[in-house]
Amino acid sequence: MKLKGVGKVLLAIWLIAAGLLPILSISFPHQGLILNILAVVAGIFLLLDK
Repeated sequence: MKLKGVGKVLLAIWLIAAGLLPILSISFPHQGLILNILAVVAGIFLLLDK
């Protein structure tokens, strides 16, 4: 399974979601927790990718 670049994709998803959700007034249960977990997972993948 190819995992190279997964961190960048997750980071891109996090940045887009963190930017658009407040602008579009979209809210869902545990939104902050999900975005925080996504950020941590993206960071781990970026570190492992080096």
